[in-house]
Amino acid sequence: MDVVIVNQDEVRQLLAMAECIEVMKEALEALARGHAVQPLRTITWLPDRSGALGLMPGHLDRPSVLGVKVVTVFPENLNTEYESHQGSVLLFDAEKGCLRALVDAGEVTRIRTAAVSAVATRLLARQDASDLAILGSGAQAGSHLEAMLLVRRIERVRVWSRNLEHAQIFARQASQQHPIDVEPVAQAADAARNADIICTTTGAREPVLLGEWVSPGAHINAVGACFPAARELDSSAVMKSRLYVDRRESAMAEAGDFLIPKSRGEIGDDHVRGELGEALMGRVQGRSSPDDITLFKSLGLAVEDLAASHHTYAKAIRQGVGTNVPIGGLRHEAT
Repeated sequence: MDVVIVNQDEVRQLLAMAECIEVMKEALEALARGHAVQPLRTITWLPDRSGALGLMPGHLDRPSVLGVKVVTVFPENLNTEYESHQGSVLLFDAEKGCLRALVDAGEVTRIRTAAVSAVATRLLARQDASDLAILGSGAQAGSHLEAMLLVRRIERVRVWSRNLEHAQIFARQASQQHPIDVEPVAQAADAARNADIICTTTGAREPVLLGEWVSPGAHINAVGACFPAARELDSSAVMKSRLYVDRRESAMAEAGDFLIPKSRGEIGDDHVRGELGEALMGRVQGRSSPDDITLFKSLGLAVEDLAASHHTYAKAIRQGVGTNVPIGGLRHEAT
């Protein structure tokens, strides 16, 4: 039985950001309807905490997808030739359990994370939002710029990185790739102040975005911190925002941006207004006024990876892309 392997370059070719945004919207709505199985991820740390192995299983009813993302997270890869997130998404037949595809997880994660932020931005940001701030200069910074340009008419972009040279390189390359000038700034405050949309895409463990910098009416996509002890936003930024999450259970277990102020008694569980899928379906209210500050805390879900990978796999089959490898799975008859 053949398994289709879709590599990093092929995922980039097949998984268009505009398409992925719609795929993510459908996956989040399916989750809100109860048409998905979404367990908490399992994290195994190396003894020195320098890296981790994550297992993210899940199931979607429509399309029928069963699978798991197996991914390593090595934050210190920032200064090497390797991405910080590497791994594969394994897609199985939901009827017979056969392995059907192995899809590069790093590229899927890069694209689908920004696509989910785009879904949140399209729903929660002001319609006239045009000033974008990006904190961080890595892979997610690039994909978020691409995604934000698809859902709002962006007229100004500022980027900040803890390494100014990295911000300058990012700004130069992004300005060449997109029809907009990207301005590097030396201080995070200079990027965030007066911004209509703020995307935090860093590997920071301590806050890089302070509430005092966030203007009324802003929308924030917080995507960088994904462990209970790490956060990109200070308590003030979270407290003054209407907070939405991809999954309540995940946020209550993993989102340091929420858990740290909660542990200090600054907010309670009711500070979470709802899941993004619930807001998409109108079950919870989104933005209620032009001055609301809205915050989407993204942790990343297996159902997002499965939906994006299945979309990629289906296109690979149609276009004859990918490598077929025979990996068994058929019963051996007794002789």
